[in-house]
Amino acid sequence: MTANVILPLWIIFLLLLWIFKCLNIMREYERAVVFRLGRVLKKEKGPGIVLILWPIDKIVQVSLRVVTWEIPPQDIITRDNVSLKVNAVVYFRVMNATRAIIEVESFRYAVEQAAQTSLRSVLGEVELDDLLSQREKLNARLQTILDEHTEPWGVKVTQVQVKQVDLPQDMQRAIAAQAEAERERRAKIIAAEGEFQASAKLAEAAAVLNREPVAITLRYLQTLIEIGTEKNTTIVFPLPIDLLGGLGGKFGPGGGQLPAAQPPGRAANPTG
Repeated sequence: MTANVILPLWIIFLLLLWIFKCLNIMREYERAVVFRLGRVLKKEKGPGIVLILWPIDKIVQVSLRVVTWEIPPQDIITRDNVSLKVNAVVYFRVMNATRAIIEVESFRYAVEQAAQTSLRSVLGEVELDDLLSQREKLNARLQTILDEHTEPWGVKVTQVQVKQVDLPQDMQRAIAAQAEAERERRAKIIAAEGEFQASAKLAEAAAVLNREPVAITLRYLQTLIEIGTEKNTTIVFPLPIDLLGGLGGKFGPGGGQLPAAQPPGRAANPTG
């Protein structure tokens, strides 16, 4: 009687265990690659409930989320023979779960190794100035090269970003000196352009004053008004040079009127 009860219980337990092994739940970002007797099924399964025939079928879960991986600092020698340490960040995701499993042993390790070698090769072909100033262009080139390598594996490299560039101390000082010299050059050019524009405006003003003599007098009066607004004890009144010359012709050194000029060949009568 006891054996008749235990045997059905064992059968029910094994049946429940088999059903538990056959049922698999895939999340929204997961896909299942199913191998039946060693051969992969063509269509990947998921998300949701995935039924397999255990133990005939074996299942491998693959995540389709974007993976962020930081490339360790790499020793780079640029084209102008500058030694650097550069690290970057790679963003990639699986687009075809079946190919990512059967085409490469470990797709993540393969992407990491390809990213390191591509970073060294690409940055070694450029000069230091291009590495510092054209980082977006280098990021796009790295992304294109990596995507070509990983496309047969069913992996898509979405983005590559050069994160940090470590320069030697002597190179940092040289770049700082170069930047300072460049700023001084720009400051001198701006000052020279300002002087040139100011001189051009002064020349235009002089031409206007030369054509309109009355403008000089108006400018003198405006200057007096500006001086009068301030509390000054001394006022300088400017007079035109031609006016002073005309006054000097009419008055002598003592302030009196100069005698009239005698006609030539006729001497003045000393006795009157």
